Amino acid sequence: MFKNFIKRPVMAIVVSLIIIFLGLLSIKTLPISQFPEIAPPRVLITLAYPGASAEVLEKSSLIPLERAINGVPGMRYIVSDATSAGEATIQILFDLGTDPNEAVVNVKNRVDKVINTLPELVQLEGVIVQVVQPSMLMYINLYSEDKHADEKFLYNYANVNIIPEIQRIKGISTAQILGNRNYAMRIWLNPDRMRAYNVSTDEVMKAMAEQSLIGRPGRLGQATGIKAQSLEYVLVYKGRFNKPEEYENIIVRANAEGEIVKIKDIGKVQFGSEFFDIYSNKDGHPSAAIQLKQVYGSNASEVIEGVKHKLEELKGAFPPGMKYEVSYDVSSFLDASIEKVIHTLGEAFVLVAIVVFIFLGDWRSTLIPIIAVPISLIGAFIFMKMFGLTINLITLFALVLAIGVVVDDAIVVVEAVHLKMEEDHIGPFKAVQRVLGEIGGAVVAITLLMTSVFIPVAFMSGPVGVFYRQFAITMASSIVLSGVVALTLTPVLCAMILKNNHGKPRKKTPINMFIDAFNRLFEKLTGKYTNILTKIVDRRLVTFLALGGFAVSTILVSETLPSGFIPGEDQGMIYAIIQTPPGSTLETTNAVSRKLQSIAEHVEGVQSVSSLAGYEILTEGRGSNAGTCIINLKPWSERKNSVHEVIEELEKETKDFGAVIEYFEPPAVPGYGAAGGLSFRLLDKTNSGDYYSFDKINKQFMDDLGKRKELTGLFTFYAANYPQYEIIIDNQKAMQKGVSIGTAMENLNILIGSTFEQGFIRFNNYFRVYTQADPSFRRNPNDLLQYYVKNDKGEMVPYSAFMTLKKRQGPNEITRYNLYNSATIRAVPAKGYTTGESIKVINEVAKQTLPNGYDVAWEGLTFDEAQRGNEAILIFGIVLIFVYFVLSAQYESFILPFAVVLSLPAGIFGTFFLLKLFGLANDIYAQVGLVMLVGLLGKNAVLIVEFAVQKTQQGMSIFDAAIEGAKVRFRPILMTSFAFIAGLIPLVKATGAGAIGNRTIGTAALGGMLFGTIFGVLLIPGLYYIFAKLAEGRKMIKNEDFTPLTEDYHYIDSDKHKNEKK
Repeated sequence: MFKNFIKRPVMAIVVSLIIIFLGLLSIKTLPISQFPEIAPPRVLITLAYPGASAEVLEKSSLIPLERAINGVPGMRYIVSDATSAGEATIQILFDLGTDPNEAVVNVKNRVDKVINTLPELVQLEGVIVQVVQPSMLMYINLYSEDKHADEKFLYNYANVNIIPEIQRIKGISTAQILGNRNYAMRIWLNPDRMRAYNVSTDEVMKAMAEQSLIGRPGRLGQATGIKAQSLEYVLVYKGRFNKPEEYENIIVRANAEGEIVKIKDIGKVQFGSEFFDIYSNKDGHPSAAIQLKQVYGSNASEVIEGVKHKLEELKGAFPPGMKYEVSYDVSSFLDASIEKVIHTLGEAFVLVAIVVFIFLGDWRSTLIPIIAVPISLIGAFIFMKMFGLTINLITLFALVLAIGVVVDDAIVVVEAVHLKMEEDHIGPFKAVQRVLGEIGGAVVAITLLMTSVFIPVAFMSGPVGVFYRQFAITMASSIVLSGVVALTLTPVLCAMILKNNHGKPRKKTPINMFIDAFNRLFEKLTGKYTNILTKIVDRRLVTFLALGGFAVSTILVSETLPSGFIPGEDQGMIYAIIQTPPGSTLETTNAVSRKLQSIAEHVEGVQSVSSLAGYEILTEGRGSNAGTCIINLKPWSERKNSVHEVIEELEKETKDFGAVIEYFEPPAVPGYGAAGGLSFRLLDKTNSGDYYSFDKINKQFMDDLGKRKELTGLFTFYAANYPQYEIIIDNQKAMQKGVSIGTAMENLNILIGSTFEQGFIRFNNYFRVYTQADPSFRRNPNDLLQYYVKNDKGEMVPYSAFMTLKKRQGPNEITRYNLYNSATIRAVPAKGYTTGESIKVINEVAKQTLPNGYDVAWEGLTFDEAQRGNEAILIFGIVLIFVYFVLSAQYESFILPFAVVLSLPAGIFGTFFLLKLFGLANDIYAQVGLVMLVGLLGKNAVLIVEFAVQKTQQGMSIFDAAIEGAKVRFRPILMTSFAFIAGLIPLVKATGAGAIGNRTIGTAALGGMLFGTIFGVLLIPGLYYIFAKLAEGRKMIKNEDFTPLTEDYHYIDSDKHKNEKK
């Protein structure tokens, strides 16, 4: 079939042009992301119970909901969090591959079954169930240089004018302003005046409900169907009040004697904010901090571009002095990483071209295989589109590595055409015709072998399987296309471009002189190589000792090589998490965050700093002693210091701050939590509910972990020493005085905790009405005892008559994991250690120190890494078995393939040795490189073994065939191998965005290819000799007439083809 293309050159060219055209169309439509979608789907439940403590939220809401949700189909684990700010969240994480829409429906159905058992106010606030992407997509600061624009104004401007616009952008899941400065009508009650007027909170709430209401009186003159009426009138009522003076004039009590008590007589009304629990600041200016998250599975780059376009559109209507800044978005790192890989792609292309030129010796021969590279790479995007892949770092890495691979098939054809022109003294067109008949099957065989390496890994499941699948499909498709191009376009180009200059003298140019010197040197090297082989090929002991040495060395080096999963990269962002002592006020925490902000702004490499007091970004929890600084670094090209060096400088500057400050980077993979590093839980499986004892065990566990050199940045928000007062009611006294316990507690709920019963419309938005005691009446514990409650006789009874307060300590935040109370712990591997080593250390410390009933559980990316086990060994084993099967079919022998498979340990040792030498980990990138090496090194072995098999079948002895095969294939093996190695150099020396991944996969592939090539060409002939001797005379079927699967084909024999260009 392929012979026809040489007679149809236009068709051959058109086939390649169509591949390029479709590939370019695919590039335009393929989504762009940092990594494939490997983060597990996550369903988030949010609820609020204003005034409730963390313990009350846990017992009243979290436990019933968790029990109902537990075991929902596809669930990995369930975590929950409750704070004394009256807010709680439940997150259910599902197995990768679970349909997120189906997951949210299943969770919602289970929530609906128990929602009626939740407190009435929780139901009124709403229990929201939604699919979320936990990692932050963007962080936007809206700030103003106008001194009159405070946080309340900025928050509500954003809430009214910006958030609704952003929420309509496709791909936005959550657009949230951190904190809650939403406009609200605040009714501040004066308990002393209420007692003087004998007014209860119930009367106040009832009066508001009766007088500020929505009326629907109907229409006058509405048609009755009996008698026509000329006019119809719509009756309207003003409805709910929306101004402070209207609420002030609500009548709480009135009687016939003319007594009137209004709200303004027992308090005051203010158009204020719902809450005052967060301070947000950007470079010294108050700000509204907007956090955006994306829809699961959406294209991050497209969403970010849409948001930025919308913000620029809205900017024109901003009040004077108001500005915005995108302080963080994931596309900054994504764009920089992809730009870096594309730059690397160009460098690799040039280096491969240089190596190919040196070996082939003239520009015409070099041009032909180089043309095949862009066709194969661009065409790979077609398959990426077909299989639902994305343009991400993994697929781009595959394309960079493919550059040195896809030239192979074209080189085979070009070399064969040169040989045929020299031996038969014919022109390029006839040479091509003859060559296609001889090597067409061989090109197909090599392509099948290289592709077969990637077929089994494409079927792997889980997060690692997704990585392998994306890499495998990209790599395999480019290799298949290179085979197609080699058998269609390359022969046509050979016939059009090549000239039969064999035997003709060449001009004495510097380049030609260099090429001639290189060829002479290579001839000497080939001669020495052949001499070595004649001495070692038939010495089986030498071969087995060498093989055993590499195998043992590989095991020894791998044991000392640190393991890892997905390495963290310098993403140009740092989260500084602040924890002031328990009981600290919001103002105290704000002072610390502003001080840290001021220091960080002057650290080398920092571009801008945003501070938050009252909110921490790791668990997205609110608390007066929690804070966060989001430190945005300068672009990679504009700073000398890496993110780790910046963190080290910040740690030095803030070590004596009087508060706990820890620094974290964004997650290595978007969708795996809020920050990078290690994330795990200490579980209390005793079910005792003793928070104080659990706190002591947690602190001791943290101390034990802190003693290990492998860990740093240990951090937990769990603490059971937050100052609290327990309300103790003497039921007997209360009943004797006619006080209902329920009424007394509801009265406190309103005066201390605040409540809302209705809302109003203003600025075309819905706002709430909150009733609460004036702040001056709820500062100290003794203020509570001065409150009064109305008894069943209408008399005001002081709380001090039946209630006492007991000082104690307890948790301000309660976290749970799989229905157990837990403490969330964060850590970062110390310098020189990996996450894999850190996980082992944590497990060791847990086993050695934790008492019975306590355990450790993992979450986020750490969960997947801890669950991996020996997955990499399994994948590698499957690949080897699959390659063995393919080779067995090709050689019609179950013995000869061992000559190929057993040549791999030299390359594997080279991979591990170079990783160790450069201080890199055996992570997912290194393992992907190893899988690829099976194909590349296996191809080198096949080139020798295939030729030796053919020579043996032609009557040559096994010993001579092994040497002849190695000798003839020596040049093409070195050429293709060093072309591949040249393409890896830009990866190995990578810096900036994505540098760790680049260096790891480049170093792994370079070490394996270098050692595998240098030592492989010495081992493979000996292995062929051993296994060919074993296979000699053995047949599956008696009197079998063996016909090779592939046709006979030849590379240039360097003995026959010396300096053909001279």
